[in-house]
Amino acid sequence: MKFRLILAGLVAASAVLAQTPEVSKIFRSRCFGCHGPAQQMSGFRLDQRDAAMAGGYSGAVIVPGKSADSRLIHRVSGKAGVPVMPPAGPRLTAEQVEVLAKWIDAGAQWDGAAAPAVTSKAGQPKSSHWAFQPVRLPTQPSVKQSAWVKNPVDAFVLSRLEKEGIAPSPEADKRTLLRRVHLDLTGLPPSPEEIRAFLADTRPDAWDRVVDRLLASPHFGERWARPWLDRARYADSDGYEKDWDRPWAWRYRDWVIRALNSDLPFDQFTTMQIAGDLIPDGGQDAKVAAGFHRNTLTNREGGIDNKQFQFEAAIDRSNTIASAWLGLTVACAQCHDHKYDPISQKDFYSLYAFFDNMREVDIPAPLPGEIGPWLQKSDEYRAKRQQLLNEYKVPALQADWEKQMLRAGDHPGQRTDWDLAWDCLLKLTEGGWDGERIMRTPPEKRTEREAEALTTHFIRNYHFAVGQKVWKELKLNELDNKLKDLYASYPQISEAMTVADGPRTTPSHLRVRGDYRTMGVEVKPNSPSILPALSVSGKTDADATRLDLARWIVSPENPLTSRVAVNWMWQEIFGRGIVKTAEDFGTRGDAPSHPELLDWLAARFMEDGWSMKQIIRTMVTSATYRQSSKLRPELQAKDPENALLARHSRLRLPAELIRDEALSAGGLLVTSEVGGRSVRPPQPSGVAAMAYGATGDGKWAESKGADRYRRGLYIFFQRATPYPLLMNFDAPKAVVTECRRERSNTPLQALNLLNDPVFVEAAASLAYSTLTEADTTDARIAEMFERALGRTPSLGEAARFRKGLEALRAKYSQDAAATAQIAPTVLPGLDRTETAAWVNLASVLLNLDEFVTKE
Repeated sequence: MKFRLILAGLVAASAVLAQTPEVSKIFRSRCFGCHGPAQQMSGFRLDQRDAAMAGGYSGAVIVPGKSADSRLIHRVSGKAGVPVMPPAGPRLTAEQVEVLAKWIDAGAQWDGAAAPAVTSKAGQPKSSHWAFQPVRLPTQPSVKQSAWVKNPVDAFVLSRLEKEGIAPSPEADKRTLLRRVHLDLTGLPPSPEEIRAFLADTRPDAWDRVVDRLLASPHFGERWARPWLDRARYADSDGYEKDWDRPWAWRYRDWVIRALNSDLPFDQFTTMQIAGDLIPDGGQDAKVAAGFHRNTLTNREGGIDNKQFQFEAAIDRSNTIASAWLGLTVACAQCHDHKYDPISQKDFYSLYAFFDNMREVDIPAPLPGEIGPWLQKSDEYRAKRQQLLNEYKVPALQADWEKQMLRAGDHPGQRTDWDLAWDCLLKLTEGGWDGERIMRTPPEKRTEREAEALTTHFIRNYHFAVGQKVWKELKLNELDNKLKDLYASYPQISEAMTVADGPRTTPSHLRVRGDYRTMGVEVKPNSPSILPALSVSGKTDADATRLDLARWIVSPENPLTSRVAVNWMWQEIFGRGIVKTAEDFGTRGDAPSHPELLDWLAARFMEDGWSMKQIIRTMVTSATYRQSSKLRPELQAKDPENALLARHSRLRLPAELIRDEALSAGGLLVTSEVGGRSVRPPQPSGVAAMAYGATGDGKWAESKGADRYRRGLYIFFQRATPYPLLMNFDAPKAVVTECRRERSNTPLQALNLLNDPVFVEAAASLAYSTLTEADTTDARIAEMFERALGRTPSLGEAARFRKGLEALRAKYSQDAAATAQIAPTVLPGLDRTETAAWVNLASVLLNLDEFVTKE
C-alpha cells in the first residue's frame, strides 16, 4: 500500500508497507513531513531498510533498539528544538508515538515483503501504465468497409469508427487536398501551375507522385524544422534582462533543416543533438548539432550567482530531454518525488547529472568557401592585430590586470571595484561561462581563440576595474573600434555554439527541495528507474556519458521515444496527437485515442530505420488523411474534437506559415535560399524600443533586399521583444520546451492581418500582380482568388467582389489622403483610385478565414 511521506529534503511519494499492524495503522493515517533548517534527510525512505537506517547526515533516522536516539521519534514527539512532523494538521497522539517507539526498541524489523517499488529495475514489477509497456507491432484489424482502406493506418482508424457506429467522411476535392498536403509537407501553398498540373493528372498514382515530390523538396526541412525548434526552445537571443543577441544560433537551425531534408534517421537525429560533441570522429556537423543544448537561457545580469544559473541551465536541459524525447513532465521532481508518475527526485537528479559537468563553448565552424580566403589572409590579420595591441601597450596592461583579477577572484570583498570587474568577466567573455576558466589557464596553455577572447574582454571592460576616465586616457575605446574595423576588413571563419564535457571533478548531488545550495545524497548519471536500464558496456555506472544517454533514449527497449516521435508527427499532420498531451505520456496525460495505431506506427518507425519521411508518407497517403474536413451534424455531439478521425480537421495555420502564405500570394516570398542567418523583417514601430538598452527602434535594423521577404522560420527571435505577429498567432516564447502549440482566436490577430506592414505590402503586391497580368474585372478577380486561395470564385463571390469594387472606387475618389496611403505606387495605365480599390480587395482576401486555415 502506498503512503505519502514528506521527510526533510525528500518531499516524496514513497510506497511503504507497514511492518506491524500497529505501525501500519499510523502510517496509513498520517502524512509525515518536516520543514525548516533540518533539511539534511534527503534520501530517507521507509520502504527501503538500508535507506531508513542510514538516514540523513546529522544522525540516524531510525536506530534499531534505541528509540531515544532515533530522529523519527524526536520529530513525531515534538522534541524541543526539532521541527515537528507532520508540520500541519493533527499531530500523532502519545499512544501512536509509543507504538513507533516500541517498534524501534524491538529492533524495527522489516518482516513483511516490501510493496513493489514501481521505480525498481532489478527484477521488481514496474508500472502498469500503458506508456511504459514495451512497443509491440499489433495485428492489423479486420474491417467491414475494406475498400476504404488504403494502408494499415486506415484499418486501425476505421476499426474504431465502426465500433462507434460512425462512417468516415468522403474524400476532399483535389484542390483542397493539394493545398492541404503542400502546407503540411512544405508549409507553402501550391502555385497556380502546380494546381493545374494536378487537376489534369488522371494517373492512379497521381497522389503518391505529389507526396514524393514534396517530401523531396528542400522546403520540407523548413516546414518540419519549426515544430522541432519549438521543442528545442530555439531563439536568437539569451533571454533574461540583457537578452543579448546570439549571432551564431542559426547554425543549429540550419543543421536541423539539413537533417530533416536528408531524412537523417531519427536515432541519429537524436544522438547528434544530445551528444554530438562526444561522438568519436563525429566532426563539425555533430558538434553543431549538439548546439541543441545551447538554446537554454543565459543570464548575464550583474550580481547574479553564476552557480545558480549553471544549475538552472542543467535543470532546463534535463526537463527538455524528458519532454521532447520521452514525453514526460519531470520538472516537479526537481523539488520532490513526482506526485503522479513513478519518477523519483533521485531519478531526476540522475538525469541532471549527465549535464552537471557540461560547459558551453563556441567553436570555429567554417562555412563553404571560407577556409581558402581565411588561410590566405590570417597571418596578415594577426600581425596587424598584434601591432595595434603593442601600440596601445595592451600586453603589459593585461598582464597586470590578470594578476589583480585573480586576486579579486580568490579574495572577494577586499576591493569592490575589482569584484565588479571579476563579476563581469564571468558573464561577458565569449563562450558562455568560460571567463574564469580562461583566466585561470596559464597564458602559454591558452588556445589562440581563448587568448583573443580574453584580450578583447580586457580592452572593452578594463574600465570596470580602473574607471572610465583612466580607460579613455589609455584610449582603449579607440583601440576597440580599430580592432572591430580590422576584423571586419579581413576574411573570418564562422562559428557555432556547442558544448563540451569538462572533467567530473566533483560528484553530482540531489538538491534538497530543489535548492541549488543545499546538497543531498550523491547521484550518478542514470536513466529513470521505471524505464529499461541504461547500458554502459565496459564502464561503470559512474562513467556514463551523454552519449550513453542518447543511445539509451533511442534503444528499441525504450518504450517511450518511438511513441513520442510518431505522435509528434501525427500531431503536425492531423492537428491533434493520438495522445493529445504530446508533452505528457504520464498518468495525468490523455490516454491514446487509438493505442494500437500508436504502437503500429512506433514499431514500424523503428523497423523502417527511424525514417521520418517514410512514416510521414504513410500518414499522408492514407484515406484517413484525404477525408473532407466538413463537419457533419452527427459528429458535433459524438466527437467534437475529432479524436476518432471521421473527418479531417480544419486548422488555423501556424504563425510563420500565415506570413509565408501572405508573401507567397503577393509574389514576394523568397524561397531560393534554404537556411542562413536570421532576418529582421518590418515590424510595428516601438516594439524594439522595449528591449533592454535599446534606443528607439535601433535594436531592430530592418533587413534589406531579399532578406526582407524570407520565410517566417528565419525571423530573428528576440526573447524579450519577440516579433509581434508570431506572438499574436501563438508561437511559443522559446523559454521552455514546447511540444504543441495552442490555437487562440483574438482581435489582435484580425488587426495583424489588416494593418501589419507585411500584410499591407503583400496585399499591394497581390493587387499590382493581378492588375498587370489580367485585363478585365472578372479575369482579375479570378486571378486574385487563384493566387490567394488556390481556387476560382463562385458566381456569388464574383458578384460580391464586383459590387465591392464599385463601392471602393467611389470611396477612394472622394478621399485623396486615404487613396495615397493605400496606393503609394501607381501602375502605368491606371489611376491611383483604381489601384487603391484593388489593393483593398486584395486585403479582403488575405483576411478571410479560409486564407489562414488549412481545410
